[in-house]
Amino acid sequence: QVQLVESGGGLVQPGGSLRLSCAASGSIFSITSMGWYRQAPGKQRELVAAVTSGGSTNYADSVKGRFTISRDSAKNTVYLQMNSLRPEDTGVYYCNAKNIRTTPAVRVYEYWGQGTQVTVSS
Repeated sequence: QVQLVESGGGLVQPGGSLRLSCAASGSIFSITSMGWYRQAPGKQRELVAAVTSGGSTNYADSVKGRFTISRDSAKNTVYLQMNSLRPEDTGVYYCNAKNIRTTPAVRVYEYWGQGTQVTVSS
């Protein structure tokens, strides 16, 4: 079994910054992609940013230039540095890991974290 534990959410004023962390633990041989999704009230969950084991990144257009995703593969940890935050960035942020191999022969499609609340408000 694999667990994803997020930290770093909270309340911040518009223009402020937050850094989210997500650590994967358990029986892990490799993880292809780790990323962050968010869900605002009344809206669907959407991709914010993702990074592969090779270092390729993908960002939602709405966060490009403001958010930076990074990954420490040795620690199975992914970070999301969020700068110039806006009220529309408010939501629950979920960590996601895709294509996890618990052994060289066993692959699981994805795991989700429990979510961390980010609120941008004055």
